[in-house]
Amino acid sequence: MLELCLIGCGGMMPLPYRRLTSLMARYNGSSILIDCGEGTQIGIKQKGWSFKPIDVICFTHYHADHISGLPGLLLTLGNADRTEPILLVGPKGLVHVVDSLRVIAPDLPYPILFRELEEQEERIDMGSYYIEAFRVNHNVTCYGYAICVDRAGRFDVDRAKTHEIPMKYWSRLQKGETIETPEGITYTSDMVLGPARKGLKCVYTTDTRPAKFIYKYASQADLFICEGMYGNPEKKEKAMLNRHMMMSEAAKIANKAQAKRLWLTHYSPSLAYPEEYLEGIRKICPFAELGKDGKSLTLRFEEEDS
Repeated sequence: MLELCLIGCGGMMPLPYRRLTSLMARYNGSSILIDCGEGTQIGIKQKGWSFKPIDVICFTHYHADHISGLPGLLLTLGNADRTEPILLVGPKGLVHVVDSLRVIAPDLPYPILFRELEEQEERIDMGSYYIEAFRVNHNVTCYGYAICVDRAGRFDVDRAKTHEIPMKYWSRLQKGETIETPEGITYTSDMVLGPARKGLKCVYTTDTRPAKFIYKYASQADLFICEGMYGNPEKKEKAMLNRHMMMSEAAKIANKAQAKRLWLTHYSPSLAYPEEYLEGIRKICPFAELGKDGKSLTLRFEEEDS
């Protein structure tokens, strides 16, 4: 299962009732953070999750509302006696930005690894899951992210027997191993597994105008988290000028992409009551929901739901 928590859903500046933007996900003992705005640590503590298992932090871009919480988080990880490396991912310039912020967090007991994104689309393999980064359309270089968990096919006893594979190798093949026997015979997992089953996918994108890659990655997503900075149609011109997304535009993308769920996020400070626009948004996308600090969801494989 893939656990998700929208730590903060605000844009530009924190408010007494709204932290700045951040998403945290957990899968198979690993934690992923996307963006780290002011208040992220508070949100994680309120959720009751641990900082220590965070293996990767992905940044959409380097505006302050998306990265201002990083120095404090790095220090907290150090105070938790972390020694394992942490991977930071973001657009080109990541090393310079982080090194500048680390003036106030200079001595850490763990190494920081960097992955600077330069291509339109890139994949970051994390072992049991992977993250796909894709370029969006903001006034600076900005990426969206998809957290993906593939699901192998079921073990097929008949296929294993047809290939005359000894039973002692079955469990290893089921885990995806390739086995070469002392007799020089090679067995591969596709010899014992049926067709791949549906996996899990959560897509997160913010600070952008509608863009082609958003449609591509949001397609069939189990959860699509998208910027809905403004609800008032009169704000459309401002959204276009600063390259942000209207609630209605996010709803149209989700509907066309046939995502299963839509959470709106990254609200403008001027959007005090996003619920005022929800009825109209649901006329476009019936499954639209308003994001809020701490909003959580556990995605399960189809077999687990049945």
